[in-house]
Amino acid sequence: MSTYSFLDVNATLVGPGGSLNLGASAAAAEEGITIEAMEDKNIMTIGAGGQGMHSLVANKASTVTIRLLRTSPTNNALQNMYNFQTGSSSRHGRNVIVITDLQRGDVITASGAAFKRAPTITYAKEGGMLEWSFDAISTVRVLGVGTPSIF
Repeated sequence: MSTYSFLDVNATLVGPGGSLNLGASAAAAEEGITIEAMEDKNIMTIGAGGQGMHSLVANKASTVTIRLLRTSPTNNALQNMYNFQTGSSSRHGRNVIVITDLQRGDVITASGAAFKRAPTITYAKEGGMLEWSFDAISTVRVLGVGTPSIF
């Protein structure tokens, strides 16, 4: 049987000013969490004569976006961390974000992470969500085999 649930996803942020749970119990929005590589891992160059060359890019950077319901108390904690960390360069870019999916065995670790910007805040008919984005210098991805142990 092949199943997925965001309830199996754990996410933590640890850095100057705090340690936070960012998974399902943090009132994550329906759109959840996204990890996106900063650039392609390969650059292909074709010469004038038609020969080609591949260049392996060493960059392991990514952007991690956490989406929380507007009413999540975690927004307050993130805003406090944001204010604290962006108040001094000695506290900036020192976060570690770890995302795991226990049922699949996935572990993603984003280190050297800095708040990218404060979230856009919209007051409208519906509460919506707040998106917290981080730029991470190094992201290591381990995707599991998708066969959890049966209890």
